[in-house]
Amino acid sequence: MNLILLFALAVAPGLAIAFYIYERDKLDKEPMRLLVISFLLGAVSVIPAMVIEESAEFIGILNTGEFLKSAPYALMVGFTEELCKYSFLMIFAFPKKDFNEPFDGITYGVMVAMGFATLENIFYVMFDQDEPYKTALFRMFSAVPAHACFGILMGYYIGLAKFKPFKSYTLKITAIVIASLFHAAYDFFILIHQIPSLSIGALVALAIAIRLSLKAIKIHHHNSPFFEE
Repeated sequence: MNLILLFALAVAPGLAIAFYIYERDKLDKEPMRLLVISFLLGAVSVIPAMVIEESAEFIGILNTGEFLKSAPYALMVGFTEELCKYSFLMIFAFPKKDFNEPFDGITYGVMVAMGFATLENIFYVMFDQDEPYKTALFRMFSAVPAHACFGILMGYYIGLAKFKPFKSYTLKITAIVIASLFHAAYDFFILIHQIPSLSIGALVALAIAIRLSLKAIKIHHHNSPFFEE
């Protein structure tokens, strides 16, 4: 087992997506220092998420693989992980003066999300004793892009909230709800073991999230105060 190759496979997807979003922010790029810190804070947010998820078994919220019992677990995981990312996004990036256009919500949202996804990916890949390469490739094209989409959708509404103070509260709530629901939907179909064919639902959820994410990027790009026809 080549640990260096495995580590590279675990880290590459998150960095690649983070770089893609950085390049998409063509009108007023954010300071690299803030982006790096956001990425690292996203990685840090894995810790409270893990603690909460591990504690969930004490109140009976378990990953059983059963159709009905998987739903509350998926909702718990989706909300917990998105809330942890949301907290660092709001505490660190949202108040910054460099957050000066709606697209910045997407930029910082993705940086936090990719920090989270990258550390999570390292855990999954490096500690997989059975098929680490299969896990790395599967997550490269599924879980990591999914986290990116959750970050974009969350960031889209956070970007609106920053510059629409009269709707700020509603938009902030929408941000965490939308990201959590898409995350839960994706996880729900991944978790079901009783009906393997339903796993296609995760791909459907991801495809919808990708389409909405690309649309969100386009909208904020064209509505930027720095955009010129």
